[in-house]
Parts: sequence; C-alpha cells; structure tokens
Amino acid sequence: MTAPRSPAAPGHAGAWVRCCAGATASLPMLFGVIPFGLVLGAQAAQAGLTPFEVPLMTGLNFAGGSEFAALGLWAAPPPVLLIMAVTFLVNSRMLVMGAAMTPFLHHLPKRKVLPSLFLMTDASWALSMADTRRRAELGIVPAFSLAYYLGSSLVFYVAWIACTTLGALLGPLLGHPEAYGLDMAFPAVFLVMLRGMWRGWRRAWPWLVSLAVAGLTYRFVPGAWYVAAGALAGILAALAAAPRHAAPGGARPSRPPKQ
Repeated sequence: MTAPRSPAAPGHAGAWVRCCAGATASLPMLFGVIPFGLVLGAQAAQAGLTPFEVPLMTGLNFAGGSEFAALGLWAAPPPVLLIMAVTFLVNSRMLVMGAAMTPFLHHLPKRKVLPSLFLMTDASWALSMADTRRRAELGIVPAFSLAYYLGSSLVFYVAWIACTTLGALLGPLLGHPEAYGLDMAFPAVFLVMLRGMWRGWRRAWPWLVSLAVAGLTYRFVPGAWYVAAGALAGILAALAAAPRHAAPGGARPSRPPKQ
C-alpha cells in the first residue's frame, strides 16, 4: 500500500499554479456563460434596471438561475416576498453542493472557506469536485485544492459581472435576445455537464420529479411558481432517496484490511 503523497511545489508558487489550472479549466465554459450573461443583462434592462443596478445585483447575488427567476417575477411594485422565496428555493441546491464539499474542507480554516463559498457556482463546483476526485485517486493530500477552486470561481465571477453589465448596455440595441437563440446557450452547457454527472437512472429520479412538477405547475398555475415548485420537489425527492446511513461525502465505508 502506497502512502498518500503531498502535492508538489507547496507555498505561494504551488498555489498560483493550481489557481491558473482552475482558471484555465473554466475558460471553455465561458462560451456558455457569455451569452447567458448578455441575455440576463438585456432582460434586466428591459425590466427597468439601470446599467449600475445590474452589476450590483449580479455581483451581490452571484447566482444566475435565481436572477432569471427574479426578473421573471419583476413587476411594479415587485413582489418582494415572492422573489425572496423563489430565490431561496432556486439557490437552495447550493446547500447540497456545499455539504458535498464539506468532507474535503476540514484542513482549511473557516475564515478562508466561508468567503470562498460565496463564489461557488454549479460550474466551478463541478470542476473542483472533478479535480478533487483526480487528486484523491493519485493519493495527493489534501485532495481538495482551494487555489484551483478559487481560480475557477473567480473566472466565472468576473465574466458574469462583465457580461451582464454589457448586456444591460447593449440590450436596447439588440432587442429581444431570444430572437438570436442566445437563451438556450447556458441550458445547453448544463445538459453537457449533467451528462458528465450521470450516475444511472436510480440517482436521476429527483431530476425527473423536479422536471415533472415544474412542467405541471407551469401548465396549470399562473406566474413563476413553477420555479419554486420544481426546486422544492427536486430537493424533497433527493432527501427521500438519500441513504440513511451513508458515509460522509457519499463515499462507501472502507473495508477492514485483510489479516
């Protein structure tokens, strides 16, 4: 049995290399983020937000899905309580994603972990967890690289604010972005990501429950309640499907060594 090995090039130099690796891994996904941000900025401008308010919203509430949901509910005056409830439900998946990362964060102080989690996105989470699995298979300790995660997350954060601001400025010139098909850019990227996260039909049924409930709610209930209904149904389905005595992080319990 080989002993776990520590990562090479420790210190600031090694952290910078890992940060650049995370940023580089995120660059291809910007082809999906850029049009998605332009669409959100344009829709926010059409809803009445100024080019100053758009980056303020996207920078403080760094979660594109909930921002689209909030704009879908925007009115004069906006239903604040409904927007808060829908935003919480859409973003509540971050609770599950953060919990999945927890077993790999014990070696880090909370003063570093908590601010870093603000930058978490679906894409940076998926990339970081994939990197963590690779490092764990190689026996590198610690498996989770905070520098890699931050490099990935910061790329998305800067690009998101820049693209939504640009969309708000160019929105009146472009007209409705749906006419160009840009509204399908990021959903297409996420379909590719979901394919990489596929673990069989038994683990996919919370997705199907969420899809079915959201579709039925969209068909029969006016307004944007389908977003909240689909998110809540998916969370409840995932909780119902979760094993009662799973090991931390979803890993299988290790077998005792043979005598």
